[in-house]
Amino acid sequence: MARDACDLLCLDLEKAEALRARRRPLQEIESAARRAKALGDPTRLALAAVLAETDELCVCDLSWVLERAENLVSHHLRLLRAEGLVESRRDGKMVMYGLSDRGRELLAATLAAHARA
Repeated sequence: MARDACDLLCLDLEKAEALRARRRPLQEIESAARRAKALGDPTRLALAAVLAETDELCVCDLSWVLERAENLVSHHLRLLRAEGLVESRRDGKMVMYGLSDRGRELLAATLAAHARA
């Protein structure tokens, strides 16, 4: 028998029912998982960390700072923007990117969890 499973079914029904009644909706959990997954990639996490140190940067600057190809950086920024972790605005021929409030919160939590480990 598996060591990580109970050998018999015994519920703390009062506790289990209370937790079940308060659990977050599946849609909310799925959305949070997508955002967390977006920061799960080293390049995207590095992009968020750089953006957290400034107000905004263009793809060219981010590419130079991270020593990554512009098309790769642009691809990762699109994914971060799709999850609401970065915001963008056009400034003439450039697109400027900045970390959103949601992005700052998730990045801070992610880096704090790493610091504690």
